[in-house]
Amino acid sequence: MEVRLAYGESGLVVDVDPARTTVVEPVHHEGAVDPVGVLRRALRAPVAGAPLRERVRRGQTAAISACDGTRPQPRELMIPAVLAELDGVVDLDDVVVLVATGTHRGNSDAELRQMFGDEVVDAVRIVNHDGRDRDQLAWMGAHGNGVPVWLNRHWVDADVRITTGFVEPHFFAGFSGGPKLVAPGLAGLDTVLVLHDAARIGDPRATWGVIQGNPVHDDVRAIADATGVTFALDVVLNRDKEIVAAFGGDLLPMHAAACAVAKRIAMQPVDAAFDVVVTTNSGFPLDQNLYQSVKGMSAAHQIVRPGGTIICAAECRDGFPDHGSYRSVLASAPSPQGLLEQIAGQETVPDQWQVQIQARIQATSRVVMHTGFLSDAELAAVHLEQTTDISAAVAAAGPDARVCVLPEGPQTIPYIANHPGAR
Repeated sequence: MEVRLAYGESGLVVDVDPARTTVVEPVHHEGAVDPVGVLRRALRAPVAGAPLRERVRRGQTAAISACDGTRPQPRELMIPAVLAELDGVVDLDDVVVLVATGTHRGNSDAELRQMFGDEVVDAVRIVNHDGRDRDQLAWMGAHGNGVPVWLNRHWVDADVRITTGFVEPHFFAGFSGGPKLVAPGLAGLDTVLVLHDAARIGDPRATWGVIQGNPVHDDVRAIADATGVTFALDVVLNRDKEIVAAFGGDLLPMHAAACAVAKRIAMQPVDAAFDVVVTTNSGFPLDQNLYQSVKGMSAAHQIVRPGGTIICAAECRDGFPDHGSYRSVLASAPSPQGLLEQIAGQETVPDQWQVQIQARIQATSRVVMHTGFLSDAELAAVHLEQTTDISAAVAAAGPDARVCVLPEGPQTIPYIANHPGAR
């Protein structure tokens, strides 16, 4: 049986035995026939609160938060839809679009044009948030469970603050979108390190599909609520990255409604754990680097048996990536168990959230990568294996191995239905 995996921009086909293989994919929903109309309705008939246009006044300044280039947000549709609602009330010269990078690198002009379209780039000012640049940040006090909050100064100074994002299950924040477009998206490094510290990430409630009681998302919500969002706009996408539904209005009720739809689409039960789970990181742009691909590993980890094998197909055209400390921290201990001990013994470890989750996965599972841009030696230095032939790697597990394939990676979050922690 041939299964097409989301890999880079072209995909990848693997051959597996249908008699012992379960394929888990998102429930397919057709993309909206009129996505611009769907966005317009979300802006004019929100889930909660007044329409966007009724929340702004002439002469005000506006900041719009949007996902960075590692996320498949349909920015080229969402940002023009927001600007159209502001037209005639807020001047374009008084609008700034903030790329909510969190701790990721900023996007180049060419990338911004690909993300937003030439018309938007040429019409409004776009700024890459840099959480390491103190001059960009404003102190907002401590919020949530003692989180020191620094936010982007452009965002803080704007009269009108609008978040735009997309909602899918997130491997430790529960769901993406909504308040994450404020923090960590527009937060300073010190804020992100606390939000993603070892205690929060290590909490069993910091996982896919859980928001209430999740210590990461509880603080993310608290920060956004305390610092103020004028209007929020989120979409839910199908596996082809098309808009299925859009939600607008007051931040928290809007996000809750979007999460409910995303959960029905993207989370599916299985009856038992598997010996081998083949996963992806949903293809480009999500599989640009190994750092992001931990999400695909985490999706597989939900249903692989202890000691089983995870095979993750991620192109990694941007390498580890080279910026940040993720690579060096992964290679700083002789084993995944050593990494966990290292993180537990320090208050802050650079890139600790991704490293901690990856180390936890590798400590209980064999993880084999299939990439186009990382060598066997580079992967071995961070305790990972590589295969050039996924089909052969699956077959090597033996004729009795139970196999699961997640062609869209973290676009589908499986869970064991009869497990005590089943959602």
